[in-house]
Amino acid sequence: MDKKDIERIIKDFIRTSPENSLKLDPPEPAWEEVLIGYSAGDDPIFESYKEYVGESHFTPVEIFNLTYPDDPATSEELTVISWALIQREAVKADNRKEDFYPSKRWVMARFPGEWFNEFLRDHVAQTLTEKGVKALSPTRSPLWKFERSEKYFLSSRWSERHAAYASGLGTFGACDGLITAKGKAHRVGSVVARIKLAPTPRPYTDHHAYCLFFATGKCLVCARRCPVDAVSEKGHDKQKCMKHAAGTCGKYVKEKWGFDGYGCGLCQTAVPCESGIPKAILKKMETISSTDG
Repeated sequence: MDKKDIERIIKDFIRTSPENSLKLDPPEPAWEEVLIGYSAGDDPIFESYKEYVGESHFTPVEIFNLTYPDDPATSEELTVISWALIQREAVKADNRKEDFYPSKRWVMARFPGEWFNEFLRDHVAQTLTEKGVKALSPTRSPLWKFERSEKYFLSSRWSERHAAYASGLGTFGACDGLITAKGKAHRVGSVVARIKLAPTPRPYTDHHAYCLFFATGKCLVCARRCPVDAVSEKGHDKQKCMKHAAGTCGKYVKEKWGFDGYGCGLCQTAVPCESGIPKAILKKMETISSTDG
C-alpha cells in the first residue's frame, strides 16, 4: 500500500460514487477535483494544536488508540491523509454573484456535498482497514465534537483545516479559510492510518503565508465580502459568522428552498484567493526560491 494506492481509492470514489451529487435537477456532481497531502503522526505540530485549536484537540496517536485500544500504535507508525475537495466553477460562479445570502449551489455543496465527504472519509478508512491498514476518520468518531472555547468561541476535537495545513495543503487567510494551491473554496477531510508514508513538504513556515493581507497589509476583500462584518483586520468573529450562516441564512434556505440547510461562503468567492494562491504571493515565493537557489 503506497500513496498511489491511496490516491486511487480517493479519486475512484469521487469519480464513481452516486453520492457525489448536488442533488439538483438536472443532476450534477458535487466534486470533480481533489488535492491530497500527508503528514507524519509524530509531527510536533499536532501537539501544538492543543494550544492553537483547543486543549481537547486529539493528536493522531490519541484518537487512533482510543479507537483501537486493543492494538495501540506509536505516533511514529501513523500518517494523516488529508484532502481538499475543490469547489466546481459553477458553484463558485453562482456564489460570486451573491452579496448577502448564499447561492443554492453553494448550500448544496455544503450539505449533500459534505455528506459525500463523510461517505468518502468512511470509504477511505474502511478500504484501508480491509486491506490490512487500520485507519479511522477522526471527525466520524463518536468521540469527536465541537466544544465551547473561551479563546475561540468554538473549538473542535479534530480540525480538518489544521490537518490539511499540517499536510502541506495550504495556509490560513484573514477569514480563517485555508488557502490551497486551488484556492480556499473547498471542503476538507482526513483519515488517520497505521502506515508510514513520507509527509508532504510544507512549503511554508508562516500559517498565514498565502494571505495577501498578512503578506502585504492590504487586500481584506474577504472582510468587505462579509455581509455582517465578521471578518476584519482583527480576525474572524466566529460567533457573528455562525449567527449569520446558520441562523439568518438557515432561515432563508428553509423559506426559499424548503430544506434544512445553511451556508454563506461569500468570503471564499469573488476574492483574490478564491481559486489559487494570489499571484503576488506566488511571485514573492518564486523570488525567494530563486534567491535561495
